[in-house]
Amino acid sequence: MNVQVKNLSSAETEAIASIPLAQINPGDPVRFQNDTIWPMFERLRREDPVHFTPDSEFGPYWSITTWNDIMAVDTDHGAFSSAQGISLVNLENLAEQTRVLESMGRKRSLVGAGFITMDEPEHSVHRKTVTPTVAPANIAKMAPIVRERAGAILDSLPIGTPFDWVDLVSKELTAMTLATLFDFPFEDRRKLTYWSDMVTNSPGHGPVQSWMHKAEAMVECFNAFDKLWDERAESGELGADLISMLIGHPETRAMSREQYHGTVVLLIVGGNDTTRNTISGSVYELHRNPGEFEKLRANPSLIPSMVSETIRWQTPLAHMARVATKDVELNGKTIREGDKVVMWYISGNRDEAMIPNAHSYIIDRERPRQHLSFGFGVHRCVGNRVAEMQLTIIWEEILKRFPQIEVVEEPVRSFSPFVHGFESMQVLIPSRL
Repeated sequence: MNVQVKNLSSAETEAIASIPLAQINPGDPVRFQNDTIWPMFERLRREDPVHFTPDSEFGPYWSITTWNDIMAVDTDHGAFSSAQGISLVNLENLAEQTRVLESMGRKRSLVGAGFITMDEPEHSVHRKTVTPTVAPANIAKMAPIVRERAGAILDSLPIGTPFDWVDLVSKELTAMTLATLFDFPFEDRRKLTYWSDMVTNSPGHGPVQSWMHKAEAMVECFNAFDKLWDERAESGELGADLISMLIGHPETRAMSREQYHGTVVLLIVGGNDTTRNTISGSVYELHRNPGEFEKLRANPSLIPSMVSETIRWQTPLAHMARVATKDVELNGKTIREGDKVVMWYISGNRDEAMIPNAHSYIIDRERPRQHLSFGFGVHRCVGNRVAEMQLTIIWEEILKRFPQIEVVEEPVRSFSPFVHGFESMQVLIPSRL
């Protein structure tokens, strides 16, 4: 059967309204998994746009929920630092992770420190090193390869039988593209997906069975990328891939292995989770909004606009976090030096003060690229054009092949306030064109 547009019950909305403001914890992963976050953010934007949660599994933190306040934080890298991490971290999980690492004789984080957790001027040096790999000229070279692979994926899909779109399409296309960006062994490309899922999940969610399991997977990941670094550095044969770029630049070739590992994790997660969840989100929303799908079929030139609208609507990374480097006044509240500050991009993207009719999915918006999903300021997503290229190509190829893609049951959503995505989504393609 077809999935109908999901509406929150009045009971869910009333439940949010009855919670005292001080007790609202926007980072509760259960709400993200259940897709019941929307009335909570609506209330905060209306009643308390700069909101303090004094006690949570993440410790105390501020939530920034409106477009203008998010922009104020995101573009002020002097007052708001990313050096202490860019996401909410469950403190109990962190303690358990530390215990496991110490039992393995390791003292560092499972994921290291990539350039997204650096402040200026160090951040820009590392960021600029990898930027040429995702520059327009390189993306233009990659596009025909991505198109060929996207076509092969779509041609292999079953017709008339339900299957998991997340696994067979979204994960596979992004794994192929990531393997190309890293010049990673193509036959092992799904390891990149696996490692990304191990980074972004905790035990009992995704593929993670235990903290030891997660630690062992990260060691496997780092060993594989250390081998690629060493082989390319020793041979001196450097290409246009991300690892070669890091080796070939004088400012990054001497980076510590911890920094390298952090950069690898950043690029894997950034290149995997965001794009794959937007691919899945586009199928889901076009199914829920058949009138928009009709627009798209009638006018395929709307694909780039639809892609941008889906990136806004899905907001594949729900938030980014910072720590205040000094006392800051924001929208009538005083954020103290050392306070954790969370920018809820997913809320800002539904702020009707900036985006007309923000609660509707409209693929032919007048300004479809007006969204917060890539961030702003010095930390704006470095691979945003690669993501848009993959999304555009996959839909160009879909429209050549399939008149309809039906979502046959509600998707299983991620248990995370950070990665806003889908674990699985059963779909059915009735026929080919």
